[in-house]
Amino acid sequence: MTDEATLAWYEREAPRYTASGTQGQSRHLDGFLDRLAPGAHILELGCGGGRDAAYIHDRGFSIDATDGTAAMVRKAKERHDIAARQMRFDELNAVSEYDAVWAHASLLHLPRAALPPVLSAIHRALRPGGLHFANYKLSDHAHPEEGRDLLGRWTNLPSPEWLEEVYREAGFTPLASERYPGKGSDGTQRDWLALTLRKEDR
Repeated sequence: MTDEATLAWYEREAPRYTASGTQGQSRHLDGFLDRLAPGAHILELGCGGGRDAAYIHDRGFSIDATDGTAAMVRKAKERHDIAARQMRFDELNAVSEYDAVWAHASLLHLPRAALPPVLSAIHRALRPGGLHFANYKLSDHAHPEEGRDLLGRWTNLPSPEWLEEVYREAGFTPLASERYPGKGSDGTQRDWLALTLRKEDR
């Protein structure tokens, strides 16, 4: 289950979104890559304009960059000449194929009810001991419910406690977490939570 309106927004706004994106790789990417063996095979979920995928490739890793929208895949290819492909989160069906899964500012767009099955699919896609990174906008006491942001995109707005529970149920052990302030594309200031996790055998 994905949110069609969110996918439609990214299809429509891809040229403007990728043109206005922050230059350089995501703030947590180097620390995540430093945990991996040289040449590790990495799946990126929600590659957007391709800046993180290009950086992963430049650091010598094998990258499978994916995005749920055709427009974003085209932009990633145009801007960074990477072999991105279109795949929605709920279409992931790999088994023990990747050493790591990188999902920067992407899984936050899934409805909460859709997140656990996607996390289980990520768990299956990882090799034993594989690593996973994701970050999420957090709920606050005034607005604890998930819903649409000011741009009309769905945002699940979980609590840290809920995230820890669903990740543990999916078979992940947290390795590191960071709560930090951030501003979304819609201009709203919120706390975010970045998680680095390891797959455990179940």
